[in-house]
Amino acid sequence: QVQLVESGGGLVQPGGSLRLSCAASGSIFSINAMGWYRQAPGKQRELVATITSGGSTSYADSVKGRFTISGDNAKNTVYLQMNSLKPEDTAVYYCNADKVRSPWNRIYDYWGQGTQVTVSS
Repeated sequence: QVQLVESGGGLVQPGGSLRLSCAASGSIFSINAMGWYRQAPGKQRELVATITSGGSTSYADSVKGRFTISGDNAKNTVYLQMNSLKPEDTAVYYCNADKVRSPWNRIYDYWGQGTQVTVSS
């Protein structure tokens, strides 16, 4: 079993910054990629940013230039630095671990429980 624990959400004023963290623990041999998704009220969950184990990153157009994803493979941890936050960034942010391979060679995807980010004055 694998657990993803997120932290770092909260309330911030427009233009402010927050840093999200997500640590994966449990029966992990390798992880293909980790990423962040978000879901605002009444909207579908959408991709925010991803990073592969090799360090390749991708971003939603709406966050390019403002958000930066980074990772620590040794700690199975991913971070999302969010700058210049806007009210439309308000959502529950979910961490995802893609194609997690267990020591028994089974592969699953995992999700965190979500952390609320609210951008408001």
